[in-house]
Amino acid sequence: MQREEARAQIERVGIIPAIRVSTPEDALFTAEAVASQGIPIAEITMTVPGALEVIAQLARRHPSFVVGAGTVVDVETARRCVEAGASFLTSPGIDVAVAQFAVTHNVVVFPGALTPTEIMAAWKTAPDFVKVFPCEAVGGPAYVKALHGPFPEIPFIASGGVNQQTAADFILAGAVALGIGRELVPPEAIHRRQQHWIAELARRFLSMVKEARDQVAPQPKTAART
Repeated sequence: MQREEARAQIERVGIIPAIRVSTPEDALFTAEAVASQGIPIAEITMTVPGALEVIAQLARRHPSFVVGAGTVVDVETARRCVEAGASFLTSPGIDVAVAQFAVTHNVVVFPGALTPTEIMAAWKTAPDFVKVFPCEAVGGPAYVKALHGPFPEIPFIASGGVNQQTAADFILAGAVALGIGRELVPPEAIHRRQQHWIAELARRFLSMVKEARDQVAPQPKTAART
């Protein structure tokens, strides 16, 4: 998938499921469970055993699926992820070399950052987004809103602690998308292969994002009365 297409799909859907599980089978089940409900995006973290093969399988099975790699902390890992079929790369912090590699190879990238100084440094690497992580630990939506003021041009992805109580507030605060882990894909649901549980959570989060976006969308102008 081309960079522009992957970026557009992330922006359109507004949710990036962060899949951090203990087996390749769990990762495949989880990715396909959320995709079946309208979230054809998955971040497979490098902590997943066999993560590269999971990325490769998803990329082969679902060409329209935006599958990416998380916790990418060095260029060699980035290279292997892209060769496996990753459409995006992300990490908890800033690695300039990884960001430059992604840009050079026309792959979506969003480094993690937390402080204003880190966000400025991350944006200078020319990424597609900047991931505010871990945002919930430092104020949640209020923190993202505070960052959005001085950095209105930076598309933020809120990640780290996003849940059903805060998802809409993060969008209202200015986030363009949400990185969501166990609140969307509970370990127990994965272990029990309860796809309906994950499906219900996916529907809820999609609805929250849509409703919040509708609130911040520009209102149509009415004609002036004469």
